[in-house]
Amino acid sequence: MDIKTLDLNLLRLFDAIWRARSVSRAAEELGLSQPAASQGLARLRRHLDDALFVRAGAGVAPTPRAETLAVAVQSALGTLEQALAAAAFEPLRSARVFRLHLSDIGEARFLPRLLTALRAEAPGTHLETQPWPHGEIAGALDSGRLDVAIGYLPMLGDTLSLPLFKDRYVIVLRRDHPILWHWTRRQPGQEAELLSRLHYASVRSHADTSRILHLLGVERRVHLTAANFLSLPDTVKATDLAVLMPSQIATRFVALGEHAVLEPELPLREFTVSLYWSRRFDHEPAQRWLRGRIEALFRAA
Repeated sequence: MDIKTLDLNLLRLFDAIWRARSVSRAAEELGLSQPAASQGLARLRRHLDDALFVRAGAGVAPTPRAETLAVAVQSALGTLEQALAAAAFEPLRSARVFRLHLSDIGEARFLPRLLTALRAEAPGTHLETQPWPHGEIAGALDSGRLDVAIGYLPMLGDTLSLPLFKDRYVIVLRRDHPILWHWTRRQPGQEAELLSRLHYASVRSHADTSRILHLLGVERRVHLTAANFLSLPDTVKATDLAVLMPSQIATRFVALGEHAVLEPELPLREFTVSLYWSRRFDHEPAQRWLRGRIEALFRAA
C-alpha cells in the first residue's frame, strides 16, 4: 500500500475504534455519523486488505493485524499532536477549557483551591468537571475528552500518574449514636463485634467502601446505597446509619458539631489520591501547566 494514497483521517478513526472497541462510540468521539464511520472503516479495510475489526458481543475486537498496527498508529498520532501543540501555553491569554474527572468528594476537596489559582493565573480559562465511570476514564484521557483525572483510581490502564496525598477511611455517624457509649468503653478485640452491630449506608462512587464492608462481614447490614457521599451527612444525622468516608471530608462534617467519627482498624483503610493523565498528552503545554498547578497546590497543602 502506498501511504500517499491514504487519507490520514482514517488513522484517527482506526485509533478511536481500537480504543473504544466500538464503531458507534468512535464515531461519537470524532463527531462523525455512524454511516460515515462505517464507510471510513470500509475504506481502510480495502487499503490494508484486512478486516481490522470483527464483531464481538456488543462491540468489535481487533484482528492480529490491527493489534500490531495500533502501536504504530498511536505513536505517530501522539508525535503529530505534540508537534502541533508545541507553541508555549500562555495562561493569562488562554481561553482553554480544562476537563477533569472528579467525584463529588473530589469537587468539594479540590475545586476551591484549584479555581482560585486559575482565576488568578489564567482568568480566561474554564473548568468542567464530572465523574466518569471507572472503565471509561482511560479512554477519555487518551482521546482528549478529559485532560486529567483526580482520585483514588487503581488499575486505570496505561496512564501516567502522580501521587498527591494519602488519606484513610473512617466511619461517620451521628454524634448521639447509641454505639458511641459502647465504643468509648470497648475492650481489646471488641471492635469487630461493635462494628457488626451498626447499620450502614454505602456509596457507589467509592467501590472500596463496599469491599471493606464485605471484608468486615457486614454487607447484609447495608440499608442504603447512595450515588455519592455528599448526600449522606443529613441522612446519617437523622438515622442510626453509619457510613465509611475519607477522613479529610469526615473532619469537615464533625467540625459542624453534629457527627462523630470512629477510627477502627479497617481492611483497605489507607489509600492514595493521585493525578492521572494520558501518555499521549504528556508533553502538551496546556496540560503540563495544569498538572503543574495541581501538583503545586497539593504539595503546599
